Amino acid sequence: MRPGSRELGGRAIWSEVDIRMMRRAIQLSKRGFPAPNPHVGCVIALKEQIVGEGYHHHAGAAHAEIEALKIAKGEARGATAYVSLEPCNHHGRTPPCTKALIEAQVKRVVIACRDPNPAAAGGIDRLKSEGIIVEAGLLEKQAAAANDQFLTAMRLNRPRILLKAAMSLDGRIALPNGDSKWITSPDARKLGHRLRAECGAVLVGRRTVEADDPELTARIPGVVNQPLRIVLDPKGKLGSHWKVFDDSAPSLHVVNGTFGLRSTADGFDLAELCSALFKQGVSGLMVEGGASTAAHFVEAGIVDLVELFVAPKLLGSGPAWVEGLNLDAVGQAPLFKLHSVKKLKADLNISLRFERGNF
Repeated sequence: MRPGSRELGGRAIWSEVDIRMMRRAIQLSKRGFPAPNPHVGCVIALKEQIVGEGYHHHAGAAHAEIEALKIAKGEARGATAYVSLEPCNHHGRTPPCTKALIEAQVKRVVIACRDPNPAAAGGIDRLKSEGIIVEAGLLEKQAAAANDQFLTAMRLNRPRILLKAAMSLDGRIALPNGDSKWITSPDARKLGHRLRAECGAVLVGRRTVEADDPELTARIPGVVNQPLRIVLDPKGKLGSHWKVFDDSAPSLHVVNGTFGLRSTADGFDLAELCSALFKQGVSGLMVEGGASTAAHFVEAGIVDLVELFVAPKLLGSGPAWVEGLNLDAVGQAPLFKLHSVKKLKADLNISLRFERGNF
């Protein structure tokens, strides 16, 4: 039984200090753009005093535990480390965090979520083998919510897929002549850039490239690793002169034969594509256009989230944000679960989760 805690039926009752420290670790974990890696926050504390804290800024940077230990220095000896995700036990882009915690001689490690990634798991056993007290499950749901993308990808063996669209009040994403700049406000576009950075990969179809020639980069402060830009082009019609293929960010031109995929009259098998992307290390994918591409992802039954930005203006006609679902009855319509509605300065941001229903 740890100091300041009680036991009830063999189960630990967390102290107020434990809860406060883990809340801080989870708060820290929400910072940065670590895709495709998980969000992780860490607090090092001696009794009620925080001596170090950190979070994982971006893939390739030091992990949260290393950041916190760097600040704590010698004060980490005999301290408790509060980590929102089980410390890694493998050598990837950086050395294992378990090794650093052991060398720092922390006395106790409290973990919110276990790491489901088989390549990184084993941290708990490694720490215990060195005599460190390890306890897991504190504020697990809150930590999991802050790390939804990574945990969803690990559970489904494919990227968490988010559909994003900016539209008018009547659901149009452009005028009939193709003009779409700009339907929504700068605030909505800034949030869209954050979503790109958070997902770590963004996908469009060939016709969106031809119509808009988008850059698909995340042009906001704090982004070190630009998202992977993915273009679906089954017939290989696009040349290399489009902005999406420039050197400002990594790009993937998906044509017939990419990852061994074979295109059909309907395009690619999107489930197979997403499985291949996951094997390449993609944990989050934002589908940004166009209307038929969005419909194909919905029909494939692999959409997890939807982010809609709605401007208070009417266009009257033009393409909708999703087209071609080929429904015969209203009862066949895919179902959404409303997650939140936020008012930006000029627009609405509607966040939804897909219900696993008709598709």
